[in-house]
Amino acid sequence: MPTRRLPAEIARGLRDVAPLLIGIIPFGLVAGAAAVEAGLRPLQAIGLSVVVFAGASQLAVIDLLGQNAALSIVVITGVVINLRILMYSASIAPSFQSFRPRWKAITAYVLTDQAYALSISRYAEKELSKTERRRYYLTVALTLWIVWQICTIVGIIIGARVPDEWGLGFAVPLVFLSLLVPAAASRPAIAAALVGGVVSTVGTIYNFPLNLGLITGGATGVVAGVVVDTYTNTPGQSSSETNH
Repeated sequence: MPTRRLPAEIARGLRDVAPLLIGIIPFGLVAGAAAVEAGLRPLQAIGLSVVVFAGASQLAVIDLLGQNAALSIVVITGVVINLRILMYSASIAPSFQSFRPRWKAITAYVLTDQAYALSISRYAEKELSKTERRRYYLTVALTLWIVWQICTIVGIIIGARVPDEWGLGFAVPLVFLSLLVPAAASRPAIAAALVGGVVSTVGTIYNFPLNLGLITGGATGVVAGVVVDTYTNTPGQSSSETNH
């Protein structure tokens, strides 16, 4: 009995996103467990995951909530970390220009680093119709969303059952460190990671006012990266040429 095959771009999207799930699964589990450790109730933790849906931002918000930071600082931190989404949106918007408003709203909600990177690469590789572009993007983005939500829920359940004396406070720092390793692929990136990490750690240890350690670390890390990029390049030489 013949079986109906998936549309080409849906099958391609599933194939492309599959390797990324290896990293998403433990990340989501940690996010769920950390939310419980920070004092959020299960429904609050699930709501945060559904509404925010942004790994690094979500963990930063959870960490600040666990430190009883002011709500304004929590919100500002989440927004600052997610500012890159504005650049992604501006870059990918022409590909979605012909979509109906409801599709634009859905694509905006599920936009992530991985969905953006895979989709932009796919669109540059082959000329796709509007329907094909939508199928590919939503296959990638919704797969990531579903796996993330399932993993955070499992993490919440596991975290709720872990004895308090075990503690899960180490989880958030370890995940952020794991994110820095693949990102630090050039001298500016390494400088940004080192400076940002050190300042954030110092800010946490010495309790910067208003729990601003994370924001201060992020800002100084960006400045350090820009400074290193500026002073390691000569006129007419790009950073990519310097690093090869």
